[in-house]
Amino acid sequence: MGVIIMIGQVLLGLSILVILHELGHYVAAKAFGIRVEKFYLFFDAWGGKLLSFNYKGCEYGIGWLPLGGYVKIAGMIDESMDTEQLQGEPQPWEFRSKPAWQRLIVMLGGVIVNVIVGIIVFWLLIFKLGEGDIDNTKLTNGVVPGEIGKELGIEAGDRVISIDGKSIHLFQAELLSSKVLMGDVTLGIERGDEKKDIYVPKDILNKVSDLGILEFVQPRVKMRSVAMIQPDMEAEKMGLAVNDSIIAVNGQDILFFDEFKDIISKNAGKEVSLSVIRDRDTLSLAGTVSEEGLLGFSPGADTSLPLVQMQYSLAEAFPLGAKKAFTVITDNIKGFGKIFKGEIRADKALSGPVGIATMFGKEVDWIRFWSLVGMLSMALAFINLVPIPALDGGHVLFLLVEMIQGKPLSDKFLETAQIIGFVILVVLMIFVFGNDILKIAR
Repeated sequence: MGVIIMIGQVLLGLSILVILHELGHYVAAKAFGIRVEKFYLFFDAWGGKLLSFNYKGCEYGIGWLPLGGYVKIAGMIDESMDTEQLQGEPQPWEFRSKPAWQRLIVMLGGVIVNVIVGIIVFWLLIFKLGEGDIDNTKLTNGVVPGEIGKELGIEAGDRVISIDGKSIHLFQAELLSSKVLMGDVTLGIERGDEKKDIYVPKDILNKVSDLGILEFVQPRVKMRSVAMIQPDMEAEKMGLAVNDSIIAVNGQDILFFDEFKDIISKNAGKEVSLSVIRDRDTLSLAGTVSEEGLLGFSPGADTSLPLVQMQYSLAEAFPLGAKKAFTVITDNIKGFGKIFKGEIRADKALSGPVGIATMFGKEVDWIRFWSLVGMLSMALAFINLVPIPALDGGHVLFLLVEMIQGKPLSDKFLETAQIIGFVILVVLMIFVFGNDILKIAR
C-alpha cells in the first residue's frame, strides 16, 4: 500500500506541474491567435492514449507514456515531428506566421507559469506554517558529527559558529544550507577554549548523496527518557520500560545520546548492563545488543533544544517565498556547474522519477507534498530553459538567433535539431532511470 501511495503522490504532483506548464504555452498561443491542435498530459506515443476528446478544434487527452506532456501548436516543429503542414503556405493562425517576439513569449509561457506556481507554493507555505529552526547561538552543547562530519574533523561537542567568517544564527537554514552542502566553504569551530577552521571540500555532495544529510552534523542532544519500546526486541526482553531514564552503560555515565549510541554500537553482539532510573529507583538491566548495534527503543524528544518559530503576515511571507523559490534555481545552476567541472559525480547529484517518488514517501503528508511540488516546479522551469533542442530552452535559443540575424533558421535545420534533442533527452532519461534503480539496489 505504501508503494501505491508513493507512486500516486509523484504522479499527482508531476501531473499538476505538467498541466500548468503546458497551460502556459496554451494560453500564450491563444492570446496571439495561434491554433493549438492538441493538449496532452503524458505522451500519446505511436497513437496510444488513455482517453481523449475534442473541444473547439483542439484535442485534449491523456497519453499512455508518463514522461511529461505537450501542446501541439499549429505551424511549429516540435516533439511530434509532424512537418506535413509545413509544406504549404504559412497561414495567419500558425506559429511560424507570428513575429519572433510573440513566438518567444509562447515558448517561455510554460517556464513563466512554473516560476509563478513555485513562488505561490512557497509563499503560502511560509505564511501558513512560518519558519521553524534552532537558534545556533544558544546551542551550548554543540553538534554531534555523523560519518561525513567525522571525516572532516568535527568532534562531538564542537560549536560551529561561522561559515567563511560569517556568524551562524540558524542551524538548519544556514549550517545545513546548500551553501555548505555544495562545499568549498570554511567552518569556524569552537572546541572548548580552542578555535579552529575546518574546510568543507567541493565534492562533499557526493558523500551527502550516499549517506544522507544526517551524516553531516546534528545538534547534540541529552540522553532522553524512553518513549517507545519495539516489540520482540532486546529492550523489551531485558525489561526496559517507557519513561525509564538511562544514566549509565556498563558503569560508564551517560549524558548525551550520541555517547549512548557509540557505546552500544561498539558492543554489537555483546551483553551490556544499563543503569536506569524508574520512579525514583535505580535499576540495573542486562541484555545483548543486536548485531546491528541496536537494543530496540526510541527516546523522547529533547525539549531543551533552543527552538525558534517565526510567523509572517501574507505580505511579509511573499519575498521570503520568492527567495526560497529562486534558491532552487540557483542551487540547480551551481549543481550542474559542479558536475561539468567534475567536482560532483552526475550519478550522485541527479535523480529521476523513481528518486523523486522516494522523496514523497509512503505516507501522505500534504505539507511535504506541496513543498516538493514547489521545489519541482522551479526545477522544471530551470530544466526547460536548458538550451537543448526539444526543450523550451532550445526553441528559445533558436528564436534569439533568428531575432539577432533577422531571419529564421531553416525548417531542415530545426527538424534535425529536434531529432538530436530528442535523442539527447532519451539518453538522459535512460541514465536517470537506471541511476535511480542502481541507488535503490545499493
